[in-house]
Amino acid sequence: MTGIEVPTDVADNVIDLFGDRGDAWLENLPTVVSKLCRSWKLRVESAAMTGGTHSFVVEVKRADESAAVLKVPVVDDENAAEATALFHYGGDGAARLYEFDPSTGAMLIELAEPGQPLVRQDVDGPHLEGLPENEDRLRFACARFRRLWRVPSAAPSQLPSLPLVTQMLRNWAASFPGGRAGRLGGRVPAGLTERFAELCRAYARPTGPQGIANRDTHLGNIVSAQRMPWLLIDPKPFYGERAFDAGFLTAIVAESLPEPAALRVTTDRIAVDLGVAPFKVRGWGFLRLMENAVVAVESDDPIAERLIEASQLLSKLGNT
Repeated sequence: MTGIEVPTDVADNVIDLFGDRGDAWLENLPTVVSKLCRSWKLRVESAAMTGGTHSFVVEVKRADESAAVLKVPVVDDENAAEATALFHYGGDGAARLYEFDPSTGAMLIELAEPGQPLVRQDVDGPHLEGLPENEDRLRFACARFRRLWRVPSAAPSQLPSLPLVTQMLRNWAASFPGGRAGRLGGRVPAGLTERFAELCRAYARPTGPQGIANRDTHLGNIVSAQRMPWLLIDPKPFYGERAFDAGFLTAIVAESLPEPAALRVTTDRIAVDLGVAPFKVRGWGFLRLMENAVVAVESDDPIAERLIEASQLLSKLGNT
């Protein structure tokens, strides 16, 4: 097979994120796609899809002429177990997994058509999940995330293990408030880094059941489909408590809803819809904001100030 073209935005992201490994992935991609198409009896139907970060995604036809999506990622810590989550979801509110190649991390996945996101937004613009006009969509998404959280059962041995939320928290706690905080040049208030380390240590001792949780809970990852009206795509699964699902969602809501009373109401509603405690919703939102804020400070990203302000806001709401 020839003519495999990676969208410019994806290629640029791959090189920026992975350097030499990204270059090697791009160079080898045509060979990988060709082998997968032969093995899985696929025919590429169109140009690759744009808008992703570090995956080649293209519509294909299977041997029976049914449509599907071939996804070849640059495997990292966040996406390594995507196929594992899709297997356990079993199509119950998420796209179905048809095939998985453990040597490349490639997946053959159900095509969601027409594929319109629950909330459409510019990848470089502010998040829109916290806006009043999206309240019903936010509540629907929380119900979907709650439906998909589950304790994993037996799975094929070729599927990757789920990364552990508890280990991620221990890694974070080990880097604060000492060495890493010292490299931030005072741009992140000491009180926030201390709170960050405190919550990492506390949440690393889960008090309830653990299961398949999702690190990437934004409303662009729920798209319109035919088999069901809406399907989840692109999970970033970790093994952790239910409230972990609230983390990224609450973080991006706090970015777009900077008024304390309104944020408290919305996070209380998220807690009800996910079936978790409100203080955990705000706590996980704070952790995810701080994670992103620190990365932004270290890379001199101008978004850092907005993330720090949102972190302060969630911190002030406290443990209630």
